[in-house]
Amino acid sequence: MNTAITEEKNGFSIRMARADDVTNYYEQNYCPLDREVARLTGCKENFTKEEVTSFFLKSLEEDDRYFFLIIAPDGRIIGESVINEIDWNLRSANFRICLYHTTERGKGIGTWATEVTRDFAFEKLKLHRLELDVYSFNPGAEKTYLKAGFRREGVLRDAVMDGAMYADDILMSILEDEWRALKEQ
Repeated sequence: MNTAITEEKNGFSIRMARADDVTNYYEQNYCPLDREVARLTGCKENFTKEEVTSFFLKSLEEDDRYFFLIIAPDGRIIGESVINEIDWNLRSANFRICLYHTTERGKGIGTWATEVTRDFAFEKLKLHRLELDVYSFNPGAEKTYLKAGFRREGVLRDAVMDGAMYADDILMSILEDEWRALKEQ
């Protein structure tokens, strides 16, 4: 099975992460991690180099994860797009994406990378279902997912915190036949 993505648009590219990317991945994105990125993804703000390096290298070895990097025209790693938690029997997986820098948002990069990764999931991995969750305080991401064909399928009300306020966790997915119909348009 061909499991490589090498796509390019307007000088930006998306490709499989490699072990030799680990230092740049850490230094370009986690020194420090953007506070808004931490908020929108629900992760902590501070990571040690060892934590990031260990997670990165372990991710490359997992057989239920495809870890792609989003690269700017100048060669900087600006984001990631991940298919993980793959259940090969159900042909189902989780999807997540992150652009690490505010300056790269609002340019269509996230939508493009979401669509490329979604297509990979159905074309190359032959998945039946791709799912994700997004917080209600991240309407831009939800709009991206809707544009890429994901549908809302449920809401976990007050399931996460946004500072001192409760917020919803929105569940979304796209099925194989929905993806096919989208590609035929």
